[in-house]
Parts: sequence; structure tokens; C-alpha cells
Amino acid sequence: MKLKNLFKAAYISIAKNKMRSLLTMLGIIIGVGAVIVMVAIGQGAQTQIQNRINSLGTNLIIIFPGAARQGGVNMGAGTFTRLTLNDVEFIKKNAVNLSGVSPVIRTGAQLIGGVGNWSTFVFGVSPDYLNIRSWALSSGYFFTASDVRSHNKVCVIGQTVAENLFPDQDPIGQQLRIRNVPFRIIGVLTEKGQNANGQDQDDIVLAPYTTVQFRLSGWRFIGQILCSAVSPDMIPQAEDELENLMRQAHKIPDGEEDDFTIRNQTEIAEAAQSTTEVLTSLLASIAGISLIVGGIGIMNIMLVSVTERTREIGIRMAIGARSSDILVQFLVEATLLSLSGGLLGILLGIAASKFISNIYGWYITLSAFIMIVSFCFSGLVGIFFGFYPAKKASSLNPIDALRFE
Repeated sequence: MKLKNLFKAAYISIAKNKMRSLLTMLGIIIGVGAVIVMVAIGQGAQTQIQNRINSLGTNLIIIFPGAARQGGVNMGAGTFTRLTLNDVEFIKKNAVNLSGVSPVIRTGAQLIGGVGNWSTFVFGVSPDYLNIRSWALSSGYFFTASDVRSHNKVCVIGQTVAENLFPDQDPIGQQLRIRNVPFRIIGVLTEKGQNANGQDQDDIVLAPYTTVQFRLSGWRFIGQILCSAVSPDMIPQAEDELENLMRQAHKIPDGEEDDFTIRNQTEIAEAAQSTTEVLTSLLASIAGISLIVGGIGIMNIMLVSVTERTREIGIRMAIGARSSDILVQFLVEATLLSLSGGLLGILLGIAASKFISNIYGWYITLSAFIMIVSFCFSGLVGIFFGFYPAKKASSLNPIDALRFE
């Protein structure tokens, strides 16, 4: 039988029982649609996480305080603080693979200025901070090394602070009281959005680290040190150099553990990406089970179809149809059912992804590759689960088939 006639006969057979055919395809439709939605959400999350991590800065390397031990148990990075401004100066003086170094002294504070008050975090940083974080100013200028040396009470604010304290007005040159210490606003940062942890990066005040340490914080130790390698290729060398310099600065003997932790932007990105990849694979696998269930449904309906069409099969064989023709005919019907379900599933997946994005505001990434793979897999499901009914139909004895009531 010609391929054109095979598809025509398969279409007529499916169209005879439209509702039954639709219900048969339902498992495939839901399976393909669910796979597309799950992968779209997962890849969207990966893209969003990558964008947020990239917003942290260029060639970023972070030095965290070390881990304390309690009862022989490692309490994790940041539980033992020995980072000081002397470490920052030592790195600046001796490092050759870095393009910028900035301490980060963070303290929570109540701000008073403009139209009211606002609670946020104030970060004491150096003039290198903007270059390290790849951050620009929307207006004004950033403080200089002279401001750091002189402990000047100047600050730069984020967009969230500007919108809440100085709506519909220019904050440049205005006074901002931080814990009753008057600061002069000299710049406003461009909008960054949320970071990888979901925190608002624009809800921030930046000031010279000397001013924050001596006027606001009072702490001798600092929370972290931000560094920027001269190029992405130099990140490994810069990390090794920083480790050696920090061990020298802290006079750590050979064989003893570091009292600091160094992480780079790539490691942060890989950790976040691996988590979302595992989650996406898990969700897609669960959704893929619907395809198997849909295949079983196709097999059941095809077996019913073989029983219903036993006399038809006998007549075809009696007028010259070979067993292989019957086998191919039923395989084409099963495959056409499955592929039709796959096509409808793709449309459902796209529509559902758009709906979720619009309703919940989630970032999604539709993948043409996943759509093609899902469509092809639905066809394979039809062939696999349609083979047994097709084989059963082709094995019927023509005489017994003609006698079947």
C-alpha cells in the first residue's frame, strides 16, 4: 500500500471516533505540554540566576571570613572573622593579577531625609567598588580616595532608597542622616534589580569604608573583601595569589588550615546552575511519565480497534493484503495518533508557559530543541506501544477473521 493511502486510511479510521481518539491522545498531550512547561520554567530560572550572578560584577572574587570550629565541627564560612583593613592594604600593595580591591563593611541603619525615613544597609567600600561590581551611576559622581583618607561624610544611594526618600526630586546635594550622622548625597546608582538570593540590590547606601567603620560600625573586622581579576582567564591565578597573600598577612604556618574562604563568580554560578539543572531534570522526568501513560492508552485503544476491525482485517487479507501491510497500517494509525497528540501538546505547553509567565511574572525560556525532541519522542512512543496491537492484527488468520462476529 502506498504511503499516501496508508495515512489516508489511518486518518479515516481515527476520524470515525473523534472523541475516543482525543481521549487516547490526552496522555500524550499532557505529557508533552508538561515537559515543555517544566523545562521552560527551569531554563528560565537558570537564565535569571545567571543574569543576577553576572550583575555581581566582572571577574569577581570574594574573600569571606573563615570557618570556626565548635566541638570539632566546622561551623561554615563566615563564622570566624579575622579580615581587617590591613589585609586589604597588603593585597593592594602586593597583588599583580587584580584590577581592583575593595573592603565591604556592612551595617544596618535607619535613614532620615527627604520625605521621611527608611531602614536599609549601609556599605562601606572603596572607590574600586563600582568597577568591581560593574555598576554605573545614573547621576552625580562617586567618592574618591581622598574622601576615604579624610573620612568624609559623603554617600551614594541606590534607586530604591532614592524612590522612597526623594520621590519626584533630585537627591544630589541633599542631606541624609544615617544614625544621626549627617551625610551629603553625591551620587545615585543605576538600577540593578535582585541578586541571586532574591535581595534588592538597589536598596543600598555606599559610603567611604573609613567613614562607615569609624562613624557607624565601630567594628575592627570587616565582612568581606571584593576583588576583580584583570581578565576572566586570570581568575585561577588571581585566586592562588590571593590565597598566598592572605596566608602571609595572617601568618598562617604551612600545614594549617586557612582562616578565610575564597570564592569566585564562576563557582557561585556553577553551584546555582547545578541546583536548577537537577530540579529541571527531575520535573521534566516526572512530566515525561505522562508520555508513557499516554503510550499505554494508545496500546489499549489499538487493541480494542483490532478486535472491532477483525472482519475488516480478514477482508483485506482475503483480497491480497499481506501481513506486513496490516502491520504497517496499524503502526501508522498509532504513530499518527501519538504525533497528533505531540503537536497539540506543544501548543498546550507554549500557551501554558505564556500564561504562567503573565500571571506569576516568572521568567521562562521556551526551547525549540525541547519541542522537537518531545514531538519526536511522542512518535517513538506511538511506534513502541502500537507495535504489539499491530503485530496481533497482522498475525490473524484470514479465515478466522472473516468468521469473527
